[in-house]
Amino acid sequence: MKTTLLAFVLLFAVISSQPLLGAAEASPDQVVDTSGKVVRAGVNYNILLSMPYSNCRSPQGLGLSKIGKSCPLDVVVVDRYHSLPLRFVPVNPKKGVIRVSTDLNIMFPPNITCPHHSTVWKLDHFQGSKGHLLSFVSTGGVKGSGNWFKIEKYGGAYKLVYCPSVCHSCKHDECENVGMFVDEKGNHRLALSAVPFQVKILKD
Repeated sequence: MKTTLLAFVLLFAVISSQPLLGAAEASPDQVVDTSGKVVRAGVNYNILLSMPYSNCRSPQGLGLSKIGKSCPLDVVVVDRYHSLPLRFVPVNPKKGVIRVSTDLNIMFPPNITCPHHSTVWKLDHFQGSKGHLLSFVSTGGVKGSGNWFKIEKYGGAYKLVYCPSVCHSCKHDECENVGMFVDEKGNHRLALSAVPFQVKILKD
């Protein structure tokens, strides 16, 4: 009798420790802004960048600049007070909340300097002087088609990564952090890098 009871208790413990059949997986955590509120799709925010690229206590921001061409514009690191607002568009446009580790497009509001080009982020690839392939963040991408970035937790805040998981043509791409590259002309360009920026999100 004792053996039967013990077997029943052990079986119950094993079953209780397993997830229920058909139970939905937990959704990724919600991204929150600097005030602790949930970051939402289609709302203007400023991305604040901090260490390890600068010893300045004041975070930097993101803006747009013409580098080597007229349009579309490239994404550059600027002083926080000259930063431009941007919006996040999740892969599922019906989702109103932005979550970590989820594919999304990032875009600035329309820009009068290049009115006929989109402000959706995309990657531009260039061959560096040492033969290395450099990947800079530019604009002119297509919303809802490729150009997928993600927000990941990092150092008590977040980081941006290029790690598309819903784009069939780019799933083979390696996941890389978004950091900064200073080119030969001194432009501080947003680029794929082994060293990421720590990112905080401020509602505009």
